Amino acid sequence: MSNGIGIREVPSLTAGGNNIFAGTNNYGVFLSTNNGTDWSWTSLNNLSILSLVVNGNYVFAGTFAYGVYLSTNNGTSWTQTSLGNNRSIYSLAANGNNIFAGSTTTYGLFLSTNNGTSWAQTPLNNQIVWSLAVNGNNIFAGTGYGVYLSTNNGTSWAQTSLNNQTVRSLAVNGNNIIAGTGFNNGVFLSTNNGTNWTQTTLNYRSVRSLLVNENYIIAGTDSFGVYVSSNNGTSWMQRNEGGLGNNTVRALCIFNNYIFAGTSTGAHSVYRRPLGELTGIQTISSEMPDKFSLSQNYPNPFNPATKIRFSLPLPSKGGVQKVKLMIYDILGSEITTLVNEQLQPGTYEIEWDATNYPSGVYYYKLVTSDYIETRKMVLIK
Repeated sequence: MSNGIGIREVPSLTAGGNNIFAGTNNYGVFLSTNNGTDWSWTSLNNLSILSLVVNGNYVFAGTFAYGVYLSTNNGTSWTQTSLGNNRSIYSLAANGNNIFAGSTTTYGLFLSTNNGTSWAQTPLNNQIVWSLAVNGNNIFAGTGYGVYLSTNNGTSWAQTSLNNQTVRSLAVNGNNIIAGTGFNNGVFLSTNNGTNWTQTTLNYRSVRSLLVNENYIIAGTDSFGVYVSSNNGTSWMQRNEGGLGNNTVRALCIFNNYIFAGTSTGAHSVYRRPLGELTGIQTISSEMPDKFSLSQNYPNPFNPATKIRFSLPLPSKGGVQKVKLMIYDILGSEITTLVNEQLQPGTYEIEWDATNYPSGVYYYKLVTSDYIETRKMVLIK
């Protein structure tokens, strides 16, 4: 999806409202208002953009050597903030009215509490901050020496037990913190807000970008495209179908039920793919069924994976509809959500990998605005 950008390296992507912004090396920020089909140059067009974040009506761009720029009109005009020249900004994150900007070893991490009007250097001032993630009151910073955590909005910082890795990317999913590292050390996972970390089985790639969507972790790597895990990193599948190939994926972004990848080695700058395809849901037929249906899973019994198929007619109110497909244990507790998105009428199929679950009876439940159905399945190991 590179019409208008051409072949550019894209280190950063972000979305807000109806817009997607792409930060490029040497050519500034591009904007798409039609889901990535076409891109236009914004007025910030002559700098290298290392990071981007949207906070309400504010768009912040972290540059190489020229600090942070701000646009309040979707990129029509930009102003350099007071965090200006001689600062390279590798990461940006928003948390309410607070904007965090990660810089080089000399400057570390900056905080603005007034949308970029003024900035203060935090005590994390002796580390290069490659990546940032926010989880409630917790701020995580990925550095050349692992992950640091602040529980008081950057007033103080503590190094977590992941202290010997270069952390180029971070993502948050509930109490789970995911860290993508360099030097082919892959992805690390913490299930207790950074107190302890374990290396996942993706332990042989350098990971430049990370996203979490429901139960899926999506990792963009150096020279090997995208990997996806549906079980918190226990197993990973390389998902480069559709032309992405073994490109270096510098940036990832989810927008309007698509996932966008910004690359640095491909024949195009930005690639797009339906999110459902990447997270396991497959479109079996786009023909409109005449009624709802939830088929029996197959195989059944199964070990360790099974497939579930369902059909969606045109909903009573027309258009797309919100669809949820959930798995429950024998006690009725929801253990995972396989689908939680808006879908067009059609027939779909998704696989559930139960590697991490014990043998027993499970239930799967399809919920839409017009239809609810539950079926039983059996896992035998």
